[in-house]
Amino acid sequence: MDRLLQYLHTHPYLAGVAVLVALAVAVYEFRAKAQDYSAVLPQEAIRLMNQGAVVFDVRGKDSHESGHITGARVLTEDQVASAGESLKKYKQKNVVVYCDQGIRAATVVKRLHAQGFTQVFNLKGGLAAWRAEGLPLQRG
Repeated sequence: MDRLLQYLHTHPYLAGVAVLVALAVAVYEFRAKAQDYSAVLPQEAIRLMNQGAVVFDVRGKDSHESGHITGARVLTEDQVASAGESLKKYKQKNVVVYCDQGIRAATVVKRLHAQGFTQVFNLKGGLAAWRAEGLPLQRG
């Protein structure tokens, strides 16, 4: 213990950098864990869809028309803000939300949870993961 204190006293800048690196790693891990909150892989999303889950695309209308999961509906930022009222019929149903990479959808999932949606899931990896699995897309 004395050697550690001596080291810290002798090399304060190096010790400070080590603390900053440890904090950066902790923040990164916390954010990665938060994005995985309520995340499902494409195969699990298909299982939910087969059980009647509603699928929302949060990428925007143009991206949606260029290719989307069959049956997916566009969910705009305005609709997310008022989803507690406008989409209240889905509050107790399974809901799958996706975007291109899964990052924006993770934020939408958190917002929907805060508005009372109990079974809302983020497609982990987004549409990129869906494509990587070779799963079909619908155009138009």
